[in-house]
Amino acid sequence: MPYTPFYNQVYTPYGDLKSQTLRAIIPFVNYGLHEAAFTSYQHALTEVAAIAYLLGKGFDPQTAYKTVESWEVNETFY
Repeated sequence: MPYTPFYNQVYTPYGDLKSQTLRAIIPFVNYGLHEAAFTSYQHALTEVAAIAYLLGKGFDPQTAYKTVESWEVNETFY
């Protein structure tokens, strides 16, 4: 049997990381797109980025969302 170089194989040390990541963020991307229709893209992206940051820090999605929403006053972050 001939030698098969490593570059022909798919290296997946973290399982299905792509699908897991996309499934986790899609609701927040959709939320940001919806939010942008009522505020601005800058505001919506800031909000979604803040939620994603808190998710990365270990917050559950609902707590991350509620925390970021609590930082807003009249649709503005202070």
